[in-house]
Amino acid sequence: MRLLVYGYGFVGRALARRMAAAGWDVAATWRDPSAAKAMRAEGVEPLPAEDKQAIAERLADVQAVLVTPPPGPEGCPALQVLVPALAKAGAFPDWIGYLSTTGVYGDRRGGWAFEDSRLAAQSPEGARRVAAERDWLEVGRGMGLTVTVHRLPGIYGLGRSAFERLREGRAKRYDAPGHVVGRVHVDDVAAGLEASIARPRAGGIYNLVDDEPAANSAVIAYAARLLGLPEPPLTPLDIEALPVKAQRFYRENRRVSNARAKAELGWRPAYPTYREGLAAILAGERQT
Repeated sequence: MRLLVYGYGFVGRALARRMAAAGWDVAATWRDPSAAKAMRAEGVEPLPAEDKQAIAERLADVQAVLVTPPPGPEGCPALQVLVPALAKAGAFPDWIGYLSTTGVYGDRRGGWAFEDSRLAAQSPEGARRVAAERDWLEVGRGMGLTVTVHRLPGIYGLGRSAFERLREGRAKRYDAPGHVVGRVHVDDVAAGLEASIARPRAGGIYNLVDDEPAANSAVIAYAARLLGLPEPPLTPLDIEALPVKAQRFYRENRRVSNARAKAELGWRPAYPTYREGLAAILAGERQT
């Protein structure tokens, strides 16, 4: 069985490791030539992201394709390469997964969002994701391909968590009563994608999020306690004084349901809350 990962980042690498352990042959694209050597060392065949011929040759015998890059003003960069390559190869993978964001739901004032909820993205990046989802689903219908969409919240894992911000003195705790967000451990994302590959459904849309939407201040405080560090002080929230990215974070307040992924894919997060996820990361750090 063969997997092609278009965009070998945090999630792509996690899925590649998981599928390789299950006996899959994995290829992935690169944009920085220096990444190719590291990919080979990880047992992944490197392909230039813009080389349509090499990608078409690989697609001729691929069962699953993961698409990870964020869309730009011109749309999804992977779509512009993969669609011609799929057509050239006459390829029909069993599964194409597009990674999107729960940001497509916009602000729900703390309410729940489900896969069939109205999309109300409030940022340019979120609006581009809505358009990219639509484009990929239309490609699936038009070409008879099994395209699925996976909406992700903030992703954390080993080397990318609240621990780094605390150690570097960058962690902030703001007093934002009632504000909650979802998050997900990268290994749980990989497990959800593997479950979707095993149960492909054309047009399937899934939220891969943990079970407990929580305040960012609570996550930072818990991580500090695990490290034996003092909790950063809780300071008043002045949204207008924050960087643009942080402003967007605090202007959107929502809970996102993972019920469909559990029901249809049989997926269960190994780290149902940030507590289990952070504890596992710390244990992993101590083993390295």
